[in-house]
Amino acid sequence: MAENSALTSTTGSTSLADSSIFDSKVTETSKENLFIGSTSYVEEEMPQIETRIILVQEAGKQEELIKALKEIKVPFVKMESVEEFKSLDSPEFENVFIVMDFQDSVFNELYKTDCRVIGPPVVLNYAQKGEPLPFSCRPLYCTSMMNLVLCFTGFRKKEELVRLVTLVHHMGGVIRKDFNSKVTHLVANCTQGEKFRIAVSLGTPIMKPEWIYKAWERRNEQDFCASFDEFRNEFKVPPFQDCILSFLGFSDEEKTNMEEMTEMQGGNYLPVGDERCTHLIVEENIVKELPFEPSKKLYVVKQEWFWGSIQMDARAGETMYLYEKANTPELKKSVSLLSLNTPNSNRKRRRLKETLAQLSRETDMSPFPPRKRPSAEHSLSIGSLLDISNTPESSINYGETPKSCTKSSKNSTPVPSKQSARWQVARELYQTESNYVNILATIIQLFQVPLEEEGQRGGPILAPEEIKTIFGSIPDIFDVHTKIKDDLEDLIVNWDESKSIGDIFLKYSKDLVKTYPPFVNFFEMSKETIIKCEKQKPRFHAFLKINQAKPECGRQSLVELLIRPVQRLPSVALLLNDLKKHTAEENPDKSTLEKAIGSLKEVMTHINEDKRKTEAQKQIFDVVYEVDGCPANLLSSHRSLVQRVETISLGEHPCDRGEQVTLFLFNDCLEIARKRHKVIGTFRSPHGQTRPPASLKHIHLMPLSQIKKVLDIRETEDCHNAFALLVRPPTEQANVLLSFQMTSEEPPKENWLKMLCRHVANTICKADAENLIYTADPESFEVNTKDMDSTLSRASRAIKKTSKKVTRAFSFSKTPKRALRRALMTSQSSVEGRSPSSNDKHVMSRLSSTSSLAGIPSPSLVSLPSFFERRSHTLSRSTTHLI
Repeated sequence: MAENSALTSTTGSTSLADSSIFDSKVTETSKENLFIGSTSYVEEEMPQIETRIILVQEAGKQEELIKALKEIKVPFVKMESVEEFKSLDSPEFENVFIVMDFQDSVFNELYKTDCRVIGPPVVLNYAQKGEPLPFSCRPLYCTSMMNLVLCFTGFRKKEELVRLVTLVHHMGGVIRKDFNSKVTHLVANCTQGEKFRIAVSLGTPIMKPEWIYKAWERRNEQDFCASFDEFRNEFKVPPFQDCILSFLGFSDEEKTNMEEMTEMQGGNYLPVGDERCTHLIVEENIVKELPFEPSKKLYVVKQEWFWGSIQMDARAGETMYLYEKANTPELKKSVSLLSLNTPNSNRKRRRLKETLAQLSRETDMSPFPPRKRPSAEHSLSIGSLLDISNTPESSINYGETPKSCTKSSKNSTPVPSKQSARWQVARELYQTESNYVNILATIIQLFQVPLEEEGQRGGPILAPEEIKTIFGSIPDIFDVHTKIKDDLEDLIVNWDESKSIGDIFLKYSKDLVKTYPPFVNFFEMSKETIIKCEKQKPRFHAFLKINQAKPECGRQSLVELLIRPVQRLPSVALLLNDLKKHTAEENPDKSTLEKAIGSLKEVMTHINEDKRKTEAQKQIFDVVYEVDGCPANLLSSHRSLVQRVETISLGEHPCDRGEQVTLFLFNDCLEIARKRHKVIGTFRSPHGQTRPPASLKHIHLMPLSQIKKVLDIRETEDCHNAFALLVRPPTEQANVLLSFQMTSEEPPKENWLKMLCRHVANTICKADAENLIYTADPESFEVNTKDMDSTLSRASRAIKKTSKKVTRAFSFSKTPKRALRRALMTSQSSVEGRSPSSNDKHVMSRLSSTSSLAGIPSPSLVSLPSFFERRSHTLSRSTTHLI
């Protein structure tokens, strides 16, 4: 046992990773022999100390623990009391004690004597990894907080702080007194202070003290780690902890929503004016003056502080969001100082009037929007508006703008002396295109880029799949229209009546075909995703509230902005039509505009067709999810769902009489499914989305070519809203009758039968679809709907169902009758021409006996042909003239 754990100087390794014991000795020896240069001498002088594990009391009875020590090849002994340690103590061993409980008297005595103590989870964890045991100068019970660096703030009771620090050390964590960038978690007992503000700005998780206590309760779980997101998120300090909010200037609906969000985020709310409130949230666009004089302890902040705190998942600093009245003394003082520093006010006013007049003329004449001052552009930058903590790094990241977005319009815009109607329409086309590009840039810069940003405070607001679903091909659309806008701008700047506008749209028609269908087809899905995420994810709701309130959005929601690409192409087509009307016949752009309008119509037609196909494919997928056991070959690119009809089976086929049957009519086939009697659990997709359980059970997928006739059953007292299908399956010799009663008023039976016949005729390439419909009396085919919903009928169906289950349970043969017949025919043909041997006779006798058993009339063994044979005398006269 000692040989397995002996320290050898040649390898320099030990089963216990404890190299620090020899650090001082090795250093002193190497200094003494610095000029000798003999490393072998140092190795000879190094003492060889063996690491030994001492199992204290109950630890020695743990078989799993002893097995783990044997796996990592560490020698161990058992000890029942501390008194035995004197006899076990030896300078040849480095003793490590394993104690089951870090709160009993044995642990305290070992801790006082500076013995190295570890808990069983440490041994089990490192044995599972196949790694040497870690060295720790402090008692180490488990490794739940290994590699975590914690800092504390807001604790006034020293006993509580000491208790928490001790537990962190027992779980392998490290404590830092001062907060720095190496701290991984801040444990806070309040939401104020310098450490708290720094943690918020750095995005460091801020935890409740309960996080440490709950982690210690799970100390014996081998694979548990306190930094797991699922566990950690339960104990994060909510944004409004210790906050009591009140709201001023909001509508009743908005106020109710914000009060609910306050409680969800760990805060409370009280009416405006209550002295216990810590924050007053003000709608700055409505409230011009506070109804009372706020106390010094009350934070009066804008609503952006509220939504920003939720988005960051931490309480934001109030100083950046303080509410200030428009007529505050500070503002008046700054205005008065500005007026005093202006020497000639009359001249300034005159110059201002001239400037305003010139701007108004340019606005009327120039097709370009007025340029913003550099200071204004800076003040409305994405970085300054979105950055809540105002840190330099985040400001740079959020402030990045695509190059195509930063390109400014040309200043010198020649205006024709006499503006033609064609130029006016061209100017409008450019202005609308420029506005549209700005809207797309706002969507990308204000919404998509921040959501895709890595290292978001509090983690990602949305999953990558959700972001992709919401924005789709918006960046591609933006790139195409930026090029169109630039070409239109060059054309307007160098205007000439002969310049061709149609060529610009012809040039990018293929790009429009590529970029628009993916977005337009899934716009409804994008809209639904936004609504769902806004309801389920408070941080996304806060993110939308912050950004939709900014001037760039023009008080429009993200959904309203995203609908612009759906509306853009029809708007361009109308403008091009208007431009064509004001273009002279001899102008070469006349024909080019016609081609451009035609190409836009083709793009829109392609979008509509692609959208129709996409919706049709989605409907087929919905059928596959709804029908349990639906064949995979139902999914086909050429197939589309035409109609769904709810019915009740009136015969014994395709299922028992009275069963609820759903018919899915496709353009080339008919899916028949019945209602399930038992519904299993929900289906979960790979993205975590749950689907409702399949409510239908697949019966048969029938090609429409198998339908020979469609029978419209006349209305009588005993038969209402009934129809039947005369079917010839390819494997059967006779026709099969399937009869149903429609249970829904939509579609009407007449329309449904005509629709069905039309698609049957298309499938079998016949022009006379009406000849497929045959009107028949219900008595001719023994079809009736009487007492379908009566208690007696339901009881009869239940008895029949039970009878089938009993028959199947006690059946001696599970082989279908048809397979038995085929086996008999094969056996007879194989023995034909020779006398049967004894073995053949034995086989044939068994087959015939099995066949006789299968011939017993049982509901579970009746096939469609046998059913039709029983009714052949009744139906023969009716069906002979149908085919």
